[in-house]
Amino acid sequence: MGIENIVIQARDVERTGRFWSDALGLIDNLATADSYEGRLQILGGPWFDICLEPVTDPPPPRWRLHLDLFSGADQDAVVDRLLALGATTVDIGQRDVPWVVLADPDGNAFCVMEERAAYCDTDPIAALPLDCVDPQREAQLYAALTGWVPADGIAPVTMRHPSLRGPLLEFCPEPAPKERQNRTHLDVRPEADGPDQAELVALALSLGATKAQEAWAHGHSWVVMRDLSGNEFCILADP
Repeated sequence: MGIENIVIQARDVERTGRFWSDALGLIDNLATADSYEGRLQILGGPWFDICLEPVTDPPPPRWRLHLDLFSGADQDAVVDRLLALGATTVDIGQRDVPWVVLADPDGNAFCVMEERAAYCDTDPIAALPLDCVDPQREAQLYAALTGWVPADGIAPVTMRHPSLRGPLLEFCPEPAPKERQNRTHLDVRPEADGPDQAELVALALSLGATKAQEAWAHGHSWVVMRDLSGNEFCILADP
């Protein structure tokens, strides 16, 4: 079991998908009329599929899960490259911070981080910060579902793939309660030699997660869940 997909919503999935493919160096890109998917392979570590799914609403004012991109020692060059690909600079009230806040072509905010020791071997996504009511309890849920392990970081709780390569998953105190469906979420895939989908769902429920009850959450091969803070995540079908 582990995190397989990083899902980003967009009104124009093709344009936004092309941006993220170029920004992250995705491979095996697959585009349809209403979806875009590309694979991010971390050298010596995990892989993730970056999936774009269509929505009609514009981005909300706050992001409870977003991407922090790796820049290394040349943050300005990374920012310039992303702007050339179609990103824009945005002000979300960040004030004087060492990272740069940008938005993808659909308006989804993300950050280009300054150089940090904790970001070693994370390129191109340095971290996935997640707003939580209780970072410690939330981390217990995600550790049980993904097999990710504690890691050094600046968040109250940080986890990482057991290879210690690829992005950090950071559990951060929420600045405000959740108001609507997140525009970015994670998908967990069962593995053939581990708990199946039903067992992972039962495990998640035992640790405080809930099943989404809205009509849009039903009728799929995956199960739409919410963590203890209300953040959506999906448990995919058995392989």
